[in-house]
Amino acid sequence: MMTKRLSNLDRTLKLVHALTQSIEGLTLDEMAALLDVNRRTVERMRNVILIHFDLEETVDGRIKRFRIKDSPGRAYARPSSSEVAALQSVVEAGRREGTANTEALEKLLSKIKIAFDSAERRRLDNDLDLLTRLQRSRVAAGPAVIASPEDLTTIQSAILASHCVDFDYQPDWADEPSWRRVVPYGLIHGPITYLVGKMPDRDDPPFTFRLDRMSNVRDSGLVGCPPEDWDLDAWMARSFGIWHEAGHEIVLRVLAPAVDRARAWRFHPHQQFEEVGDELIVRFQSGGLFELANHLFGWAGELVIEGPDALKDMMEKRLADAQTMLRPDLS
Repeated sequence: MMTKRLSNLDRTLKLVHALTQSIEGLTLDEMAALLDVNRRTVERMRNVILIHFDLEETVDGRIKRFRIKDSPGRAYARPSSSEVAALQSVVEAGRREGTANTEALEKLLSKIKIAFDSAERRRLDNDLDLLTRLQRSRVAAGPAVIASPEDLTTIQSAILASHCVDFDYQPDWADEPSWRRVVPYGLIHGPITYLVGKMPDRDDPPFTFRLDRMSNVRDSGLVGCPPEDWDLDAWMARSFGIWHEAGHEIVLRVLAPAVDRARAWRFHPHQQFEEVGDELIVRFQSGGLFELANHLFGWAGELVIEGPDALKDMMEKRLADAQTMLRPDLS
């Protein structure tokens, strides 16, 4: 079996080399003769090569010829239409959501397109027109906020320089903004972009700041960077959502009809499954009980909250609050 796999790989590499070196291009029959295989086999190989390379197709009378226009190195580095279309769909979704890093991605997209020659650009535009017209990144319901791309660039520059960031910040409960200086511990992008930062002269844990609530953002010029062992992923995993609080041992019992759905679901990056009869126990440690309770509304009738009591209490409160949407007199 291994010899057969190596033989298939050897033939594919040989065909890639031949398609790269050919000036006029090769027909399918010429490829088959070169590799001593039948036409059906070479068609499958051609289809595989088409996924990874820009395979140019020309028609000579009734005969189709194929060639890889670029050198192997450039062919591997050159983005495909589907890759550019994927980036463009993310950019367009970012424009609709007002995501802070959209401007940087838009500039990257422009640079990628400029790198193509005129013939490639025309072909790419034709492909993109169809692919982008029929592809979308889903924009979920949520806050409609606009964060400043310039502020994002300032924070990113401060991170690279290992400097603290100064800004004026106005939480939703405050009447006026107040000055802040933080050591930037990272950026979390999404419908809302957050700066994770820590006060340089205090022992408090890192805290989150919404970019759309910042003003007068500037590099302080003062040295400040997170410790070498700082792990943003680990910090994010401590909570179900963006808000951090004391961790809880979450235990959910998924009822039998929903077990398959739960196995394909990500409640938390560190979740663990345990089969108990025909049911499934889901365990993980996390804060963010408010956001977790909101999420579990979508599992109503399919799971039971086993613990902790704090999550049960939070769910009872959210249920009571939800009732007021139907019966305002209960508020």
